This record gives sequence, structure tokens and C-alpha cells, in this order.
Amino acid sequence: MSRGKKSIERAVELMKDPKHIRNIGIVAHIDHGKTTLSDNLLAGAGIISEDLAGKQLFMDSDAEEQARGITIDASNVSMVHEYEGQEYLINMIDTPGHVDFGGDVTRAMRAVDGAVVLVDAVEGTMPQTETVLRQALKEQVRPILFINKVDRLVNELKVDEMEMQIRLGKVIDKVNKLIKGMNEEAYNNGWKLDAAKGTVAFGSALYNWAVSAPFMKKSGISFKDVFDKCRAGDMKYLAKNSPLSDVLLDIVVNQLPNPLDAQKRRIPVIWHGDKETKEGKAMITCDPDGPVTLMVTDISFDPHAGEVATGRLFSGRIRRGDSLYVIGSAMKENRLQQVGIFMGPKRVEVEEIVGGNIAAVTGLRDAMVGSTVTSLMEMAPFESLKHYSEPVMTVAVEAKNMKDLPKLVEVLRQVAKEDPTLGIAINEETGEHLISGMGELHLEIVTGRIKRDKGVEILTSEPIVVYRETVTQKIESVEGKSPNRHNRFYFDLEVLPDEIVDLIKKGEVSMNQPMLERRDILMKAGMSKDDAKSIKDIKATNMLIDRTKGVQYLNETMELIIEGVHEALAGGPLADEPVQNLKMTLVDVKLHEDAIHRGPAQVIPAVRSAIKAGMLIAGDSLLEPVQKIQITVPMDQMGAATSQIQGRRGQVFDMQSEGDTITVIGKAPVAELFGFAGDIRSATEGRAMWNTEFAGFELVPNSMLKEVVVAIRKRKGLKEQLPTPADYLSA
Repeated sequence: MSRGKKSIERAVELMKDPKHIRNIGIVAHIDHGKTTLSDNLLAGAGIISEDLAGKQLFMDSDAEEQARGITIDASNVSMVHEYEGQEYLINMIDTPGHVDFGGDVTRAMRAVDGAVVLVDAVEGTMPQTETVLRQALKEQVRPILFINKVDRLVNELKVDEMEMQIRLGKVIDKVNKLIKGMNEEAYNNGWKLDAAKGTVAFGSALYNWAVSAPFMKKSGISFKDVFDKCRAGDMKYLAKNSPLSDVLLDIVVNQLPNPLDAQKRRIPVIWHGDKETKEGKAMITCDPDGPVTLMVTDISFDPHAGEVATGRLFSGRIRRGDSLYVIGSAMKENRLQQVGIFMGPKRVEVEEIVGGNIAAVTGLRDAMVGSTVTSLMEMAPFESLKHYSEPVMTVAVEAKNMKDLPKLVEVLRQVAKEDPTLGIAINEETGEHLISGMGELHLEIVTGRIKRDKGVEILTSEPIVVYRETVTQKIESVEGKSPNRHNRFYFDLEVLPDEIVDLIKKGEVSMNQPMLERRDILMKAGMSKDDAKSIKDIKATNMLIDRTKGVQYLNETMELIIEGVHEALAGGPLADEPVQNLKMTLVDVKLHEDAIHRGPAQVIPAVRSAIKAGMLIAGDSLLEPVQKIQITVPMDQMGAATSQIQGRRGQVFDMQSEGDTITVIGKAPVAELFGFAGDIRSATEGRAMWNTEFAGFELVPNSMLKEVVVAIRKRKGLKEQLPTPADYLSA
């Protein structure tokens, strides 16, 4: 491994100089060739052999990834590239393209400054291309474009040279249109992709070649040569004279920002603290001598070293033995045991790492994905990571042998740390544990890993759908009495308006921001000034507002009230499913003057029962997750595709034809989509290509509501008859 050793030594030298570092992510729709591309870049940097590049899939180091031929985890690697006599360190993350693993993409985008967006020349931009681009732009990550599989245009679609250039131009226009729609300001400030300016490359990751306008001048290879050599099948010539790794990494070095430039622009977006503090200044200037500020973007488990936290170091320097704090935890010292960088699946230890790098450390016991880690005792945390989709399916898991139960609970906690997009509910009493994920594949992989890597034999149920509860009307002054009758709480309940729900989902409104800033944003969205300044709690997409006036002892009781609200929101009255989009206004409170009579045992049940009863009176209903479906089929199969959507309580809202194929776009509830893959294949004789993506929650039709609720209650072991407000309000 002497080549590898040499590249590690060079990498360690360059790490100290942020001017010559580039942090990049490779993003694309599934199967557009990201991991094959990563292999080529690694071969160019001398980390793996050139003969194996594209076949070894070095970044897919997990057995499950190799068996399925897809990327599941985002994996990191650092490599060195020489450009015009100067060496550059490139920290690269290869991300998954499958919609079920979108959480990995969101996290990777926080760690990098630039993204190579990969698009298949034949398929063009696809739904997941759009999603990953949106994630990149939201994190202020600058995109460049690589159009892959150009050889397929020539050899499979038999296009002529003119048609090839027109098709490639169309792909660039489409991606530009997406960038303009998502972030017009950045688009106008030079983020528009332009082949002439050298922000676009064309090539074939499988055959190791690529071309770009600047490199054509250097190598003398023109589009005509590309066309002729593809037609003749002489890929070796192209790979030798215009190697992919040189072409693409030249663009990365030339067009994507180094950490010094990127952090000036990115920090104000991803961190809402005071820019004048010492940590604020250090992060914006990427100062190696400032306080340590690290955002954890990934946690994995190493059988020998335990938990490995990977993250972006924005400022300061870290060494083995340093003491750091995880903001928001118990603020205990966490001592770093090892400090290193990743070379694909291998972790290489180094002496120290300075701001601007992607670091892998062990010893951060309290960290989770998204944690802010620092050498300071106090610091405003980074913006939390927002995922574009939510868990929509659940499986129940239990240990095959009772003796494995404690181990299973431990393993589930580890899994929850590794993948924050999973929802895990551990029920110590019944021994049944629920894992909620993004889709069937996500859950299949996670449960498979528990068996394979963690060595726990488990039984899993059939997947079930995650519902939500919400109210449909407004109700005023619901009274909740405490068990001792001495404390009373009065709430108004109504639906939280969509504009405000969107602000919470986008992370523009949260309890972390200053009150005045939050008030102004909410007033712009149409909330009254009195409501906007009285917010006491935001939990998921629910909001608690305190409109009481001059109630004695309320301040010291507020924490208990919030706890009672959280308990009510964790499981609504209808089917014990999570509550969302609920606006709760506390309008009056009567408290006992003696603190002993208004403790947790009195306040929490009173608040909980008021909210649950109020929800029933305000027309509590179920929301079900819905997915957007896009099916591309030959013209003669159009009927089969539309009937597949319509036959599943879905609706078709668009059809676009291109050439001899037609794309049917619609949506359908997740509950109806189990087994969709098999059905669509048989209905269209295997000629359909399809994608699904999360499209939010919609109300369950009234005609089905009772049936669905009873089925859920039965499954959860609750009484089958539907509850009434009287069940919660004691007379």
C-alpha cells in the first residue's frame, strides 16, 4: 500500500493549508454513476488501482451495498490532486441516490462546500436530481455538473454529432432552470452552469474519460473526436488522453470554493449565533487558532474503536486528548481518543486537524448526528439538519430469544444514533420495539444490518404505515382539571396555518432564535403580534402560545405545562399517533397557592387530558402519508400506468410525452403502495421506470376513517370503541 501511504503523507501536509483544500460531495439520482465516478477519481489520485476503477466500487464498502449495487451510506475519502504545479487536498463524500437514504445526502451537504451533480446523459434530470440539488443550494453548497454516460447516447441511441450536442445542451439548461428556481440570487451571482466557462464536464465514468472546455484546449481533443472514438468503441484512447480524474478535479480546484471563501458565505446561513463573538469570527475566517467548532454529520461504529463521529471542523484545531463539549447535552467533558481522516472504509490517524477539514474522531460519547461540538462551555448551536422527507413506514421488531432483549435495546439506540432519519420507539414493558423509516428498502436494510453486523436475531412484522393526527375545527376554552381539583387549565385549539407550518419545517422559525426575530417572521406570515410574541414551545409542527394575563405562579409551572403538552402530542386521542399542525393557546389558568398541590402529578395529567379532549371536540382526524409517483412507460403502456395509480386511491395530475415514451405523474397514499414494484412490473411487462418521493400528509377520507382508526387501535391493543371527550374530562 505504498502508493496509499504516500498519498496519506501528502494529505497530512496539505490539511494545514485551507487555501488548498476543497470539500466536495457527489450527488445524483440513483444509478446515474456516482460511485463509479468516485472510483475513477480515487484511481487518478493513486489510492486504488486503475484497472479496478469502476468495478471495485471502493466507496461501497458494506457487503449489503455490494450485493445490491447501490450506495446506502455516504462515505468519505481524502485525496491529493495536482493542478498547474500546485497540490490540492480534496475531501470527497460519495452520497446515496436512492430516495430512502436522502438523510445521508442532507448531512453530507452540511460538511462540504461544493457539489458535483451527476446527470445521466440518456435519462436527463430525474426527481432525485432535483431533491439533491435543492439540498445543496439550501446549504449554500456550490454545484458543478458532470454529464455521465455520454457513450450511451452514441452507441445505444445512435444519435449523430449534432444531436449529441443538442441533447447535452438540453441537460445543462434543465439543471440551470432548477438552480434558478431554487436560488435565483446565487444563479445570478455566477452559479449558472456554463460549459464555456468550465463548470460542466461530459464523459463516461465507466470508461474513465471526460472532456471539458478548458481541458479540450490543453489536450486538443474535440467533441468530434469524442463522437468518433465512442462510435469506434475506442474508449482507451479517450481515457489515456483525457482522463476523467484530471478533467473533473481540475474543475473542482478551479471552480469550487476553498473553506476560507465558502465559510464567509455559508456560516451566516447554517449558524444563527452572534457573528461578533470569538467563535463567530473564527468560523467566518476559518481560523485555526480560534475556538474549536465542529458539526457532527455522521456517526458510525467501529468494532475496535467504538463510536466514530465524522464532521466538518469550521475553526480551531483538534488533537488526541483534547477536551470538548457537546452543546445541548449534559455538558460533560468528552476527551478525544483518536483524530483522523477517512480513506474510504479505512480510518487513518493523524496528529492534528485544523479548521476547514472533514475530521473523523472517537471519544465524543455524547454526540449525535447534528450535534455542535466545541471547546467553549457556551455557544449557539448550528442550525439543525432538516430532511426533506419524514419516516412513513414502521416495522415492529422483537428479539428472537428473550435473553437478547437487553442487547437489542442497546443496538436500537446505536442504530438511532447512526441514522437520525429513523424513528425508534422502545417499549420496555411489551418488549415490542418500533422502527420507522423512509420506505420499504430503508427498513429492510436497517433490520438486515441489525442481524448481520450486530449479531442479534430478530423477528420483524410486516411494514405498517405511520399516520398523524390533527384537528379540523376550532374549539375554545377546553377545561382540564387536576386530579385533586385545585388546578384548572383552559385551552383554545385550532389548526396551525399552512404558512406557519412551512416556516417551522424549513427551520426558519424555531425556539433557538431570538424572540424578536421569531416574532417578526411570524407576523409577516400573518400571525397577530400578541400571539407571535407569546410562543412558549414549538414541538414538531405544533405550537403552544400563552395568552394568559397576570396568573400567579405560572412561570414556575410552565415547564410542567409544556411536559403535559408533549405527552398529549406524542399520541393523539383517536389512534395514539403523533399529532401535528396543532395550535394550542393557553387562555386562563387557576393554580393552588401551595406548591405541593401543583406538582407534576397534578399539572401534567390536567394539561394532557384538556388537549386530548379538546382535539376530539375539534374534530380530530387522521392524516396519512402520500407519495408522489412518476412512471415512465412506452406510449402503448400508458393505460396500465395510469390505472396502477388510480386503482390505489391515487390521482394523476400530469402527463408529459417525450419521443415514444410518456411520463405519468400522480400521487397515492403510502398505505396503498405496498407491493407496488411487483404490480407495476407485471402490468407494464417490465417496461416501466418509476420513482416515488415523499409528498407530505393528507387527511384520510371520511368514509374510511373509522375503519382505519379501529384497525390501528386493535393493533396497538387499545379499546376498540372510539374515545369520547368525556373519557378525558373528569366530571
